[in-house]
Amino acid sequence: MNKAELVAKVAEKAGLTKKDSEKAVSAVFECIEEALAGGEKVSLVGFGTFELRSRKGREAKNPRTGETVWVPGAWVPALKASRALKEKVKTAKPLPE
Repeated sequence: MNKAELVAKVAEKAGLTKKDSEKAVSAVFECIEEALAGGEKVSLVGFGTFELRSRKGREAKNPRTGETVWVPGAWVPALKASRALKEKVKTAKPLPE
């Protein structure tokens, strides 16, 4: 599902116009981005917690040249899914064999 499909689904479920639901979805994403950029966690009960995690710097190899390069550490956003979300996803469809 991409953003346009999400907007259409929100419009359908909430009884809003697509224009209004696009504003709402964009506003939610902006609020999450701003909170993470400020170093805050965003907890959505029943869904999960968005947080920042640190990634250590490391050495890596350029596959084309074989040269060793340094990849600096960085902050990366992460979602820790709630127990309810994990259970819903677990029963969503059968596992492949």
